[in-house]
Amino acid sequence: MSLEAVADAKPEVLWLDDVAADLRSLRPPLVGEIDVDVAIVGGGFSGLWTAYYLLRHDPDLRVAILEREYCGYGASGRNGGWCIGELAGSFSQYAKRSSPAEALRQAQTVFATVDEVGRVADVEGIDCGFRRGGTIRVARNAPQAARQREEITRARDCGFTEDEIRLLDSERARALLAATDVRSGIFFGPTAALHPGKLVRGLAHAVERSGGVIYEQTPVMAIAGRRVEVIGGAIRARSVVRATEAYTRDLPGHRRALLPVYSYMIATEPLSEAVMGDLGLAGPPTFADDRYMVIYGQRTADNRIAFGGTGTPYRWASRISRETEFDLDNHTRVHDWLIGMLPQLRGVAITHRWGGVLAIPRNWVPGLFFDPETGLGAFGGYVGEGVAASNLAGRTMADLIAGRRTDRTSLPWVGARARRWEPEPFRWLGVQSSRRLLAAADRRERVSDRTARVAFRISRLLRGA
Repeated sequence: MSLEAVADAKPEVLWLDDVAADLRSLRPPLVGEIDVDVAIVGGGFSGLWTAYYLLRHDPDLRVAILEREYCGYGASGRNGGWCIGELAGSFSQYAKRSSPAEALRQAQTVFATVDEVGRVADVEGIDCGFRRGGTIRVARNAPQAARQREEITRARDCGFTEDEIRLLDSERARALLAATDVRSGIFFGPTAALHPGKLVRGLAHAVERSGGVIYEQTPVMAIAGRRVEVIGGAIRARSVVRATEAYTRDLPGHRRALLPVYSYMIATEPLSEAVMGDLGLAGPPTFADDRYMVIYGQRTADNRIAFGGTGTPYRWASRISRETEFDLDNHTRVHDWLIGMLPQLRGVAITHRWGGVLAIPRNWVPGLFFDPETGLGAFGGYVGEGVAASNLAGRTMADLIAGRRTDRTSLPWVGARARRWEPEPFRWLGVQSSRRLLAAADRRERVSDRTARVAFRISRLLRGA
């Protein structure tokens, strides 16, 4: 039934389909050689936020963005629309880099970043459907419920408040998300749902209004010091920022810097208020459960359910391909997960299906750095949590380039770097085997209602703990 449900769906990104009119006239490519103050490689959220804040601080700066396709082509235009106040990586990892107090300060800064995204959208007139309502994450078996209780205990020990994160009993959790087999839930406050396609395209226009120049259809061949080589030209700059996320693998010498992992999404037709009432979701528009193989969903502003999961995530040698993004088997699997969680949606039409790549550092800790001696900055590796994190990264990179010491520039993730991923075939074997074991752990916990300890060990091994 799921194959039939998704087979007729449009193999297009819902968010980009909604901004198709804005994509009909792409910005021209760079031709020839130019000089600028700051050259940014990558026209997604990270690069655009960096340009935006640089120009807000100094409108006279010459800032240019180079984008291979068009702004929002990558993860910024394909994600689940969660503007969540989280950074990938554990509290303890950031505390080891600094202190528990600094790790808490960083977490609270990311919480506040959600509101900053909403503020800019409002100021710039970007109608991206920003709705701050939190996230409901339900436990649907005993092991998941046990992990939720442990998570809340750790959160209190770290200093997080009830308003930021709290445990819900089964009745209160089910009222927020009428999923099957709900045992408990966690409500996480600092989250907003939004339309990422409208945000990324609107942000690009805001950058241009501020004086930035964007070159689309401009593949970057190499970054050599303060010179960026493109097909048909080059840019010389005082500072160069690499904001290429999963596509970093296409730059010479960076194939193993970040792991490109696929995530897949589907979207339903707009639903009636009666159907939405059957689902709950009157409060928090974003939702998930606590399986190891991550899933995520949101109630969109036009009453669709946009839902995603990781599926079969990795291609040999970190390959990125369009045919993989629209793999029907993976979209069928995502639909199975959705109906298993919310059977009320059985028979509802699926209108869109798509996929895209996110980037994972070897230690699963995103980071950013800027070297004033070489003028080179880079960031990324958000592990699928980049909508809010990229805003904080962009503000911080703007501070670093301008030489400003702020509360942001001393956060624990600044300067974080990971070792390179293993060469093939070890990279492929490691990713594929670990994903299969995690999927098996989810099945075992669902059937037996007992904790699969192997999943915990795999998680520690992947992160190098």
